[in-house]
Amino acid sequence: MPDDLPTVPPSPGRRTVILPTYNERDTLPQTVTRIMAVSDEHDLGLSVLVVDDGSPDGTGAVADRLAADDPRIAVLHRTVKEGLGPAYIAGFRRALADGAELVFEMDADLSHEPAYLPAMIDRIERGADIVLGSRYVRGGGVAGWGLGRRLVSRGGCLYAQLVLGLPYRDLTGGFKCFRRRALECLDLDDIGASGYGFQIETTWRAHRLGLRIAEVPIIFVDRRVGQSKMTYGIALEAALLVWRLLLERRPSPCA
Repeated sequence: MPDDLPTVPPSPGRRTVILPTYNERDTLPQTVTRIMAVSDEHDLGLSVLVVDDGSPDGTGAVADRLAADDPRIAVLHRTVKEGLGPAYIAGFRRALADGAELVFEMDADLSHEPAYLPAMIDRIERGADIVLGSRYVRGGGVAGWGLGRRLVSRGGCLYAQLVLGLPYRDLTGGFKCFRRRALECLDLDDIGASGYGFQIETTWRAHRLGLRIAEVPIIFVDRRVGQSKMTYGIALEAALLVWRLLLERRPSPCA
């Protein structure tokens, strides 16, 4: 997306960071504390919505304690683990119902640095409908990964980019910002991916709707606590997803 877009400020209102969680008891408090510190330092007016999929490690109870101490934090409890996509869609619906004008996707495992939030908001204010935190544009990168995982991640992004003909460099990253208009244009009922393919699918659908998508560089830091949620099944879902998306009928542009 070009840098000379007309300035289109978001309407005043809530800015909600959605944190999907499953067994993130040890990292969630630090993540929330860092988000709130950045919000206070830059006067961003952020709130946090924790979407917990019935974590057996007690993450939901930790989230409830955080919410009891800070009215800017809310918790959405889900009784079953359905995957990343359904958790985010539930969070989107709740944030929109609560009046959010900007909605962020962010991991709760300390791999996404809240210090990038002001830059993402700046790109929205410069005209973007969606901002992708990108590991694969100039200035971005990954810390803590071995060569094998770097190749798998970068290869997966290039594969999706080439098959779908998209210009964006990071299609599988989970650090994003949506203008309310963008989420209202997307048909949330039509998004079917449950794993990390969800990130590819939302960007693909937004692009086909003519929404303005920008990328800002981020450094992704590999989680130091807990286990990665990536599995072979999730990777296979994403690999097959791109071909299904390619065959879909083109939607009408978003007005």
